Amino acid sequence: MPQYLVSTYFPDNFDPSTVDAATAEGIHALNREMDAAGVTKFACGLGAAHTLRMQSSGDLLLTDGPYLEAKEYVGGVMILECADLDEVLTWARRSAKLCGPQMPVEVREIFFVPAPAKD
Repeated sequence: MPQYLVSTYFPDNFDPSTVDAATAEGIHALNREMDAAGVTKFACGLGAAHTLRMQSSGDLLLTDGPYLEAKEYVGGVMILECADLDEVLTWARRSAKLCGPQMPVEVREIFFVPAPAKD
């Protein structure tokens, strides 16, 4: 079955302590339901990014995010194994409703091509 990356984007100024108890319980309930359905392969929240970029000079540049400027960052990810795009979108819609308009949810199919065996 195909696997999908489901990402939640948080606003740059997101403070996890502002999530109310009802929303937190809704997220936990959805996670328990996805676990029971057997679609969850991995799920977690993420903090802000720190990115290392090789410069043409050979130096490494450390930035405090994945982009030079960003108003959002990936704040959570799930790897879901679903029969097809329709099934994963059903789960993602429920997640997006829980997260609200300030936290969009993105779905991407994961393409895995194993390395060829060495001779």
